[in-house]
Amino acid sequence: MSTFSKICSAIAVLVILMAGGAWFAFEAYTRSPMQEESREVPLVVPDGASFNQVIDDMARQGAVTYPFAFRVLVRIRKQQQQLKAGEYLINTGWTPERLLQELIRGKGVLYTLSFQEGLPWWDVAKKIEQQGFARAEDFSKVIHDPAFLKKNNIPFSSAEGFLFPETYKLHKPKVLNEASAENVASMLVHMFWQKTSSVWGDDVPDTKVLQKILILASLVEKETAIASERELVAGVYRNRLERGMRMQADPTIIYGLGQDFDGNIRRADIRNKNNEYNTYQHRGLPPGPICSPGLEAINAAMNPAQHDYLFFVAKGDGSHKFSKTLKEHNKAVRKFQLGKKK
Repeated sequence: MSTFSKICSAIAVLVILMAGGAWFAFEAYTRSPMQEESREVPLVVPDGASFNQVIDDMARQGAVTYPFAFRVLVRIRKQQQQLKAGEYLINTGWTPERLLQELIRGKGVLYTLSFQEGLPWWDVAKKIEQQGFARAEDFSKVIHDPAFLKKNNIPFSSAEGFLFPETYKLHKPKVLNEASAENVASMLVHMFWQKTSSVWGDDVPDTKVLQKILILASLVEKETAIASERELVAGVYRNRLERGMRMQADPTIIYGLGQDFDGNIRRADIRNKNNEYNTYQHRGLPPGPICSPGLEAINAAMNPAQHDYLFFVAKGDGSHKFSKTLKEHNKAVRKFQLGKKK
């Protein structure tokens, strides 16, 4: 072999070795944390942004090391066109492979939407607006829309009672409109049906039974926060219904007054027959739920306690005194209510 041939062969071997070494180094880069110090970096990917633009942005924030190598990784994977717009919270402790998959899966940041049991729909709407997921006005339109109610098998004039209280994780919409409000409302109603399946399984109550259960559950939810009292309260209302007695539940008056309620129930409010939710004036259950109850209250409405109680009064510590007769009840009122006012 000539000297020239030997030199060419040596160069070829050297190139191969260098290429192999470079590839080994590149593979090591893709599987190693980008930085030893792990920190979270917010990243917004606008619609129409290219991977090069996003990589430049991440490099400026110090969120990605060796941006040229990251560009090579994107091209090798042929994923230049798969970037998803959205809001992300990336971590400098991730590997480049993990970061790439996060950007093309497009899951992005999930925000928390949370509200407790016992809220009327207008307070749920306010919380949804405050947390940036929909406008209260749009939410109100959606949950009163007959088409929405029919699609979700809701047998009332609104979705009250079906807006299941829970902690949700979801993306924030880019635009707040009726479509985004419907997405949120649908999620809450879907959670209701999912959670209550543990109560009645595949045997969903018929319309009239379902209405009675949810209305009664909403009364239970508003009357007590003590778990051991829920079935007792449900039993009181069942007993009063069976005897043709009025429910005489203060929370129903409050619900009928709506967002105008100022915190005080006046004598005129109790005597107001125009308030269709006023169970001091109208017999039977109110026309619809007065809040969205939790699963425990729904369970209590399905399984009221068997007892002879017909009355209960708040004792001032969150619990209630239950009575079988009006005489016992009046005595309890004097002790726990009138006595405290004095």
